[in-house]
Amino acid sequence: MAAGGSYSIVEYFGGDDGYRCGYCKHENGNFSHGMWSHTMTVQDYQDLIDRGWRRSGKYVYKPIMNKTCCPQYTIRCHALNFHPSKTHKKTLKKVNRFLSKGEMPVEKHDEGHEGEPMDSVHEEGVQPPPQDPLKIDHSEVQDISTSPDTDTTNSTAPTTPRDDAAPTPAEKTTNVTPKPGKGADPNRPLCRKAKDLRKERRLQKEQQKQQEAVSSSVNPAPSKSSSNQPKSLEEFITESLPSDPLHRLEVRLVPVSFEDPDFLASYEQSAALYARYQMTVHGDAPYECGESEFKRFLCDSPLEAETAADGPDVGYGSFHQQYWLDGRIVAVGVLDILPSCVSSVYLYYHPDFSSLSLGTYSALREIAFTKQLQQQSPKLAYYYLGFYVHSCPKMRYKGQYQPSDLLCPETYTWMPIERCIPRLDISAYSRLSENAQAGDARALKELGRVLVLYRRTVMPYAAYARKRKGLNDEKEVEQYASLVGQMCAERILLYRA
Repeated sequence: MAAGGSYSIVEYFGGDDGYRCGYCKHENGNFSHGMWSHTMTVQDYQDLIDRGWRRSGKYVYKPIMNKTCCPQYTIRCHALNFHPSKTHKKTLKKVNRFLSKGEMPVEKHDEGHEGEPMDSVHEEGVQPPPQDPLKIDHSEVQDISTSPDTDTTNSTAPTTPRDDAAPTPAEKTTNVTPKPGKGADPNRPLCRKAKDLRKERRLQKEQQKQQEAVSSSVNPAPSKSSSNQPKSLEEFITESLPSDPLHRLEVRLVPVSFEDPDFLASYEQSAALYARYQMTVHGDAPYECGESEFKRFLCDSPLEAETAADGPDVGYGSFHQQYWLDGRIVAVGVLDILPSCVSSVYLYYHPDFSSLSLGTYSALREIAFTKQLQQQSPKLAYYYLGFYVHSCPKMRYKGQYQPSDLLCPETYTWMPIERCIPRLDISAYSRLSENAQAGDARALKELGRVLVLYRRTVMPYAAYARKRKGLNDEKEVEQYASLVGQMCAERILLYRA
């Protein structure tokens, strides 16, 4: 239950049928478990994505990793330690040249960064359930989950561990004494390898970043760094921009709410941009990307807007990060701001600006945004890029945002991506954890404590089963609870008709 007294409410759909894969285009090779989320607290969703779940609109799904044709691994980037690559720096310079001088590259450099195909999540045939538990006033819900050792109110969860126990090789420090007459000048400091110097500068820079206060604005303010240190991401974003550029770019963060005036004012323009992007980049027919589809996939969110004393100023929930160029929207990043991360949901942009690599540019802006939010909420330190699909070469670009981790599909612990790649080169599906003894720390242990919502009443499954003698749904409930884990199963309400 969230701090405000709200529960997450879901209906589980199972995952026996195969669907078309948006990555390899296999007609029925995509397998995943799914559930419809009528409402979801941000902490519950944080815990679900740390178990391999992901949402598309209100539909929340989890790939069946050892069965689906293209296994999809949850990937996160360590925003505080992120260092832009040469390609990232070129993209930022390219955008800044366009803003300052109007230079538009002719060739495209963002192929493979178009975003995940909408049909990759197999919502085909998935419709909202006919009965809507959201119609229930939470004040009318009776809670009879009276088990004294069941805690259904604690919404704070420990972060998922990173399975990174292997030590790094020790640096060689043996100094060989030079022969007389051939050694270094003893009056000068010892020579050091350039690699060691670069490593030391990186460590100093990371320590400096953690100490510096960064503006909480969506538009990052460049942090000053000493001349012998590499530039920060924020500095590259604002580099070379004159005070009066030819084009003006403004980034606005608006909550996904039809009660928000800024969201409403830009809704039609944003929907039209989405349709144009889908038809041009993904080849959708007009009926596949109309206003109703836009609303369902990118505006209908189960996440409840929340604020917390130790949270970011903008609060938690679903947002559209809009990129306004000279007074019109040219790109929109759909984001979920959660207790431990900023989770990227989708990106759409104006096809006329595809040569500016807006997919890469927006990801870099979102990493910088995550770093700014972390200054207000220290535990919000990660940027989730959705799924990494190693078997689909076009989707491997997500591994270029370093340092990053992949989620082990069996232990739900994090592994550095560079240690995962050799395994994935051998097999599309792999247990990524190197600890053979490790298991799922939040595995289902007590089915009777799973919470269900039945006839406006919250109760543990054990009490529900006694009320509905003869109803054979134990296997379905057990499968659901094993997928969400014991902790979430004791907080999230599984709706029973």
